[in-house]
Amino acid sequence: MTARLEALAHEIVRLQGELDREIEKRRTTLGWRLRAGLVEFEEGVVTEHRRLRQGVGRFLGRSSFAHVATAPVIYSLIIPLVLIDVWVSLYQAICFRAWRIPRAPRSQYVVLDRGRLAYLNGIEIVNCVFCEYANGVVAYVREVASRTEQYWCPIKHALRVSDPHERYARFLEYGDAEGYRARLEAFREALRAPVPEA
Repeated sequence: MTARLEALAHEIVRLQGELDREIEKRRTTLGWRLRAGLVEFEEGVVTEHRRLRQGVGRFLGRSSFAHVATAPVIYSLIIPLVLIDVWVSLYQAICFRAWRIPRAPRSQYVVLDRGRLAYLNGIEIVNCVFCEYANGVVAYVREVASRTEQYWCPIKHALRVSDPHERYARFLEYGDAEGYRARLEAFREALRAPVPEA
């Protein structure tokens, strides 16, 4: 990685820390915090949330025909999502073990916590759980795929990639044949290194 790319990567890490601090300030303003991985609301916040909950009948009455009509199409996606979730879990259990690289911890990507929000009605909870599951599975699959790509083909594309995964910036330049032959095993060893706890 060039010095400029490394400097940019460090700046991204610095900005992420700054963003995390701002998010923590916002949590405090909204009256909640995380303690031992569990959400803890300040006294009275949950009561206020329940007061703001919209009943299912009122919610459906205010829903557009398009929202109601497309719901079965949206929820039909659960079948391929569950299949890919199970298949990718099996894939990494077999392949990552064979390659001796750490598995992506599914629980860090598929996070289901919105269903406990007291201001959501039953339909909104189902909607939120579906969306957080779908996006979590996609993020999990992306991480497994990025580890696979680093193991087998850590080469950047010639064409611009929209929103590449975080490993991509460290990949070899397109056309760097000598670098590929010389450094492929180093990329594999980097995957085998223990991952520091966040």
